[in-house]
Amino acid sequence: MDIKLTFMGAARGVTGSRYLIEANDKTILVDCGLYQEREFQSRNWEAFRCAPDKLHAVLITHAHLDHCGLLPKLVNEGFKGRVYCTPATADITKIILLDSAHIQEEDAAYKKKRHIREGRKGPFPEIPLYTTADAEATFPLFTRIEYNNTVEIAPGIEATFFDAGHVLGSSMIKVRITQGEEKRSIVFSGDLGRWDRPMLNDPRMFRYTDYIVMESTYGDRQHPDKKEIDDELEEIIKAAFAAGGNIIVPSFALQRAQEILYYLNILLMEKRIQALDVYVDSPMAIRITEVFKRYSNLFDQDMKRLLKEQRSPFDFPGLKMVQTVDESKALNKIMGTIMIIAGSGMCTGGRVKHHLVNNISRPECTVMFVGYQAIGTLGRLIVDGAKTVRIHGKRYPVRAKITQVQGFSAHADRDDLLKWLSKLEVHPKRIFITHGETKSAEEFAKFLKESTGYDTLIPDYATTVNLE
Repeated sequence: MDIKLTFMGAARGVTGSRYLIEANDKTILVDCGLYQEREFQSRNWEAFRCAPDKLHAVLITHAHLDHCGLLPKLVNEGFKGRVYCTPATADITKIILLDSAHIQEEDAAYKKKRHIREGRKGPFPEIPLYTTADAEATFPLFTRIEYNNTVEIAPGIEATFFDAGHVLGSSMIKVRITQGEEKRSIVFSGDLGRWDRPMLNDPRMFRYTDYIVMESTYGDRQHPDKKEIDDELEEIIKAAFAAGGNIIVPSFALQRAQEILYYLNILLMEKRIQALDVYVDSPMAIRITEVFKRYSNLFDQDMKRLLKEQRSPFDFPGLKMVQTVDESKALNKIMGTIMIIAGSGMCTGGRVKHHLVNNISRPECTVMFVGYQAIGTLGRLIVDGAKTVRIHGKRYPVRAKITQVQGFSAHADRDDLLKWLSKLEVHPKRIFITHGETKSAEEFAKFLKESTGYDTLIPDYATTVNLE
């Protein structure tokens, strides 16, 4: 067998997921993600390590930006193959990429003006990484694959998408490669979800595969189970009302925003919190919520029951969708406690930065984080206790109450990851530990070795491995 696997991203880091398969005279990319850690962002500007015009196909695990966010750049530089993903991922990815392109264009224009004013240059070119036109050029390349269906990517190479339970439409991908009489299979976990979570089904498990490329974002820890999410939310909201301040929620537009609405709806229905005005100040999150409504067939039984009883979490008293910039600015004039859910989830861009400017220095306000904060992001600095933070070129003291609801994580923790492997009937030849900070990856690899005896490898960036 002659199969090469190159780790072009998410190697000893969390974001920038990209894995290159070379087999049967074809090159196939699994994921094409954007780097979001500050220390790695320069890689977004580098030339691809595979010639885009020679690349045969791209397989996308799910629609988060760190898994699909460089597709427009790939297309701009010559890629003309097919992009395979589930239908829900295709619909959401289009929204994500258009929003990302818009932010790229806005940020480039803003930074150019600011750098001229300040008489300096930034570390990256003052042009968009890609444009709206580049994003739109990717859409005709999408090929939709339903869960559990197998598609031939190229002669002797086929792929099957399975439910990962991470976000709507998310998948783990099993790639099978045939060369003569021999066959090999590689499972790419993508981002693995957790068991018994609201809305989505549990992750699919496997009995056999030769190789696994496996995430380890939370591989060095277990999610705390001291409090249920609804109990923690109830406490935070009641405290915010008592203090008389706003609750600012930096949130990913995909899955996290919808889960927050799910829990708020439960609290309101059970009258555990007083009436609360909730503003979803993210046009992208609003559009993605509409996609959720279209794919109710992907929900778990509890969510389907809520919808059948006409108690949709996407429509409750006090919920308001904020579309325009003027509507967003008007939120600053509202007196009293409100909740503003805005992107981005790691505070790397978007409208949440403006809301942080107006609220982070107010002691009566709360900034509530509901997702993972990668090293080097503004969100991570705030969570780690920074006394001041730089936003839009100015420094602001952090006086607001900073909280982090850990239970919202859509990533499997150490024990979930082990559970996902528990159905394997034959030891895989090797498990590649990726998509985690170095400490997390190393501790999970050690834990896995001690627990199962599996052969593991934590690849470095740009490492190429011969699978046979």
